[in-house]
Amino acid sequence: MNLTQNKAFCDTSFFFAALCPEDTNYIAAGELLEYCKDHNVTLYTTWDVISETVTLLRYRANYLTAVSFLDMIRPALVIIPYDDSVRAAAEKVFRKLSKDKRLSFCDAISYVVITLLLEGIPCLTFDRDFRSLGLTVFP
Repeated sequence: MNLTQNKAFCDTSFFFAALCPEDTNYIAAGELLEYCKDHNVTLYTTWDVISETVTLLRYRANYLTAVSFLDMIRPALVIIPYDDSVRAAAEKVFRKLSKDKRLSFCDAISYVVITLLLEGIPCLTFDRDFRSLGLTVFP
């Protein structure tokens, strides 16, 4: 893996896999986290992803795992702020692409943030939607 800019955007599927040993991508997520730590990779995300992650962890794992994410991982992330123009662009993306792709609104926001605000940095995700949107994805 080569993250030349030492930056990566993290998606819910990556966070969930990293925290839930039952997830089929648990080992791969751990290896990615180790790589990022060893190579000083800055991890970016949005409040939308954090919200989605906490909810998923609470529902599919447990309360303590969700709170651990908030206490230990969230502080290490760069949370990208955005304005209504990003939401409007995400709505256009959602309307255009969700007919043919299984795309959540959170993924549409992430797509706009990655392409417009983060200059297309790679994504750490196990969600196939990101690759189908033409984004650079690891693993």
